Order: sequence, then structure tokens, then C-alpha cells
Amino acid sequence: MADAMLKIDSLIKRFGGLVATDSLSLEVEPGEVHALIGPNGAGKTTLIAQLSGFLRPDAGRIEFAGQDITDLPAAARVRLGLARSFQITSVLRDFTALDNVALAEQARQGHSFRFWRPARADPSLREPARAALREVGLADRADVVAALLSHGEQRQLEVAMALASDPRMLLLDEPMAGMGPEESARMVELLRGLRGRRTMLLVEHDMDAVFALADRITVLVYGRALATGTPAEIRANREVRVAYLGEGDG
Repeated sequence: MADAMLKIDSLIKRFGGLVATDSLSLEVEPGEVHALIGPNGAGKTTLIAQLSGFLRPDAGRIEFAGQDITDLPAAARVRLGLARSFQITSVLRDFTALDNVALAEQARQGHSFRFWRPARADPSLREPARAALREVGLADRADVVAALLSHGEQRQLEVAMALASDPRMLLLDEPMAGMGPEESARMVELLRGLRGRRTMLLVEHDMDAVFALADRITVLVYGRALATGTPAEIRANREVRVAYLGEGDG
């Protein structure tokens, strides 16, 4: 087996008396879609925040592509190839789709937004931005102001913003949040098209999407990994069925 792209070792995060991440260990292999599921309050978004550098763990170690990133700031993790999409839509509504992606690329290159106006003509920003929009199926919406995009298109735009810097791994925090069935289906197809080309850690409540996309699934309960396995193994796991999937003994 190849070395893990992401390795989490004995991670702990506390908020006062609440242990949000409880001695969690987890590995994500290169090219894998690894889904993280669990009930509300299980610690999924807290874990994503620690992996992306927005929260610092109290103990444990995070390793990405063989490098210890536990104490690295968020911007340094992005430069190493770790990109995140957010649970709540974070696009700039008054900018076009292309502007949003180019801004994301500019930020990842470490440039100040003060230089945004001349950067609008910078091909080093615009060309990767257009490529990212093509990758998520929004090429023909490049010049549309983000506020005029549908909710599903805005979520696609967020994925494009994460893809602009050609990351090695995507941290996807509920990309289907707030979507209807048709929009969810389009997002599943988008992410399916990235399988094998992008390593992904996917936090998602839509179980149909999870079982359609994931190579492996980890179930979090109270900040601990209850089980990790293939979709078939997770479906067959009695503890998971009782604790999360809502099934009883019958």
C-alpha cells in the first residue's frame, strides 16, 4: 500500500469540558475518496478545521504527504496542496464566477487583495481559474455574477475555488448542503469525475452521495472513530447501524 496522503495520529481537541476530537487516528490513501460521517456533534467539522489549520489541536499529530503540518498555519498548508471547501457558501456574491476563482488563486499565491484590480488581467490567475471552472462544469458561467448563480452552482464554484491551485487533496465540508435532489446529483457526478485524480476527505450527511462516492468511510461518534471500512463493510457493521444509521436489532 502506498504511503498515506494524510495521517492523523492520536488527535485531541477540547472546548472546555467538551472533548470534540478524542484521540482520533485516521489515514487517507493517495487518490482515495474517504468519507467522514456521523451524527450532529460528532466532531466532523472540528476535525476539518484542525486539518486545514483553522483550529489548533491540543495534542496529537497531523502529517500530510509525509510532512508534519500540525503547527503549520492554514496558508502554508494550502501551499503544500491541501485545499478546503466550507460548509457554508463562502463565494463573493458581487464578483463573477471567474473573479471568485481568480481571487482564490491570488490568495493562495500569497498576494494581497490590494493588487486585485490589475490582477484581473493577470493570465497567471485567469488561466488556472478558467481551467478550474471547466473542471466543475461552469465554463459557460464564468462571467456571471455569483449572486445570480443557483445555490448548486455556487457550491460547484466553491469546488472550483478549491481546485484553482491544483491541490493534492481536497477537504470537502458538506458540499451538498442545502441542495435539492437534482443539484445533489450534479455534485455527485462532479466529484465522481475527480475520483482517482484528487485525494478527497468528504464530510457529508447525504448517505446516498457518500455510498456512491466513497472508497472508504469512517464513522465518528463523540469525536472517536467508531468504524472505518468500505461502504459494504460500514453497511454491515451492527454498531454503525445502531449508533448512526438508525437501525435497531430487527
